Amino acid sequence: MERTPGLIARAVACLMLATPAAGAAEPGPWALKPVVRPGTPAGASTTPINPIDAFLAADHRAKGLTPAGPADKRTLLRRVTFDLTGLPPTIAEQEAFLRDSSPDAYEKVVDRLLASEQHGVRYGRFWLDVLRYADVDERMVAAAGIHLWRDWVIRAINDDLPYDQFVRAQLTGYRSAERTQISATGHRSRKEPRADDMFALGLLSRGAVFRDGKDAGELPMAAVETVSSAFMGMTVACAKCHDHMFDPISQRDYYAMKALFDPLVVRKVVLATPAEIVAAGKAIDEAERKRAAVEGPIDELIAPYRKRLHDERVAMLPPEVRAIILKPDAERSAAERKVADDYFPVLRIDTDKILAVMPEAEKRRYRELQAKLDAAGGGRRDAPLAAFWTVEVDPRRAAETSYILTSGDPDRPEKKHPVEPGWPFGPEKPDFREGRIEAFSDWLTTAENPLFARVAVNRLWQWHFGEGLHRSPSDFGKLGGTPADPALLDWLASEFAARGFRMKAIHRLIVTSEAYRRGSEAPPGLAESNAASDPTNAYLWRFPLRRLEAEPIWDAIWAAAGGLDMAVGGPSFDPAGGRGGMRGGSTGTGTGTATASPTSRRAAYMIRGYSTSRDVVPVFLQAFDVDDGRVPCPVRTRTVAPPQALFLMNGEAVERATVRFAARLKDESGGDLAAAVDLAYRLAISRPPTPAEKDRSLAYIDRDPERLKGLAWLLLNLDEFLFVR
Repeated sequence: MERTPGLIARAVACLMLATPAAGAAEPGPWALKPVVRPGTPAGASTTPINPIDAFLAADHRAKGLTPAGPADKRTLLRRVTFDLTGLPPTIAEQEAFLRDSSPDAYEKVVDRLLASEQHGVRYGRFWLDVLRYADVDERMVAAAGIHLWRDWVIRAINDDLPYDQFVRAQLTGYRSAERTQISATGHRSRKEPRADDMFALGLLSRGAVFRDGKDAGELPMAAVETVSSAFMGMTVACAKCHDHMFDPISQRDYYAMKALFDPLVVRKVVLATPAEIVAAGKAIDEAERKRAAVEGPIDELIAPYRKRLHDERVAMLPPEVRAIILKPDAERSAAERKVADDYFPVLRIDTDKILAVMPEAEKRRYRELQAKLDAAGGGRRDAPLAAFWTVEVDPRRAAETSYILTSGDPDRPEKKHPVEPGWPFGPEKPDFREGRIEAFSDWLTTAENPLFARVAVNRLWQWHFGEGLHRSPSDFGKLGGTPADPALLDWLASEFAARGFRMKAIHRLIVTSEAYRRGSEAPPGLAESNAASDPTNAYLWRFPLRRLEAEPIWDAIWAAAGGLDMAVGGPSFDPAGGRGGMRGGSTGTGTGTATASPTSRRAAYMIRGYSTSRDVVPVFLQAFDVDDGRVPCPVRTRTVAPPQALFLMNGEAVERATVRFAARLKDESGGDLAAAVDLAYRLAISRPPTPAEKDRSLAYIDRDPERLKGLAWLLLNLDEFLFVR
């Protein structure tokens, strides 16, 4: 769809004219007003200044605040390295930064970190929280290859894919708004999308759920609720059952937006070359040939016992049900087939029931045959070829009418209340010639859309400072309040658009500001004075002290131990390896993408998700406040709770890591225990010990190298290890 000035003007007009659903005369939310680039406040300094600091300096003057001084170099290096990559600085990086006395030494560090492939791992994890990534979710169709969507997000961030293309690709599979081409003869056709952008559609396929062998109809509603909160910053989901109580979003708006996604169905794409597919077929044929030679005798052995047990259960059924069960499946009506399916679990005869009624001699024969079957490959087939579940428009569904669902149940549409596709605050009659979602994505990603850039830069700010300029990052409506500094938010939004929606440019702008480089502590008198005017540090007169999230804690533990696997991409892993302790049970076939052995990979690749029958999220992630991905998570809770201390003191992973950490200290210090203490502090908390700390450490070790393990354990349990200041 071509973006014309008229379309943009109409969209902005709709945004400005939006009124509350209840019909009140009050103006629409502040977030719907056009972004107008404010002038940079004057009077901050006669020297060039980061505009962010100019806005904050004006706030400080107005509030009577005195900012804290700059952080020292070691503190700043640890802060920005964790912030941009989720990792602690190496000793080589510490030494290089301390030696570099050039005026742009810090800026060079920032550029290096933004260029690192670990930057995408860090910020991909943030975005995937917002987009409700999960490896496992009950009956989720796309589970088997969903990690490929996660890897696409990480790769897109590392490639500095502009944010508008980042969003469009996940909605349509196309980065560009130009999705058609015209030939020399005037024939217009669809452009071929980039092959790798198929994985971006995991955002949509993740919401597909099957129940009783059929599509449960949850994909469109999951799409509405994730997309609206993530990219529009509006709680559209509140209008699922009734008109929004506070924002100008009606129930009809919700179901009009749902109608955008109603035609979508999931489609499995096998990710293999023709040669791999042929080889897999040959392997299956050979395995089936070997198994068939054993399965026949097993079936013959157990058949009479299975039939006897089955007949006994059928005889206990009500007469009308028994008649249906005894009827051949081909002769059953649709209703009768449903009854038979419902009774299938009751009539299923498991092997243990058969063995319970078999004579001992028959049992021995069964076990002998079963051993041969196991040797021939058991009852399993070879591992399936890698696949990914994408989405596509089903023409049949596209021709169907969409309805309001007061109950929220797709199987109970209100036939008296049809809705046309659309979306809140959009044009009255969108141009759907290139597709419903395509039209929506073009409207959503325009620089003129006041929600798009505001919501995005607010998230980036939040991820650097712990709290956005607008405190409710996914609710820019009435209940979300107003930003602490609206002018700064609008300046950042306009700057984001002016820089082509390049996220790395905004990251660099933020972390090179004086506000970001400030110390987290201030002299007592200054701290008390500022706290009287700004007790929550909303205007950043000091850098906020922050506890690390779960993933950087895990990564820092293994980085200190020297065993962190920094490979980028691939299936998720389960740190329990299918054993008890960290999490009960293994992932099992078809429930996700987790590998089955313990690993020290980066925690961004650690399995997460939900199941009613078992814990999916490892205990470590649960302890440090990681959500399971069932709903979007715009802000993680940050608690300081006993399970965290118990994990760091007694956890199996920490035990393994401290053993490796101590061995590393012995090896790299060459047996010099004083050097080992220095090394331990610099690896764990990115600074050398103070003289008093060194004396106490050496006194504890008492010339016994084996006690280095205790020192390693102690350092991993310090507050200074868990917090960034």
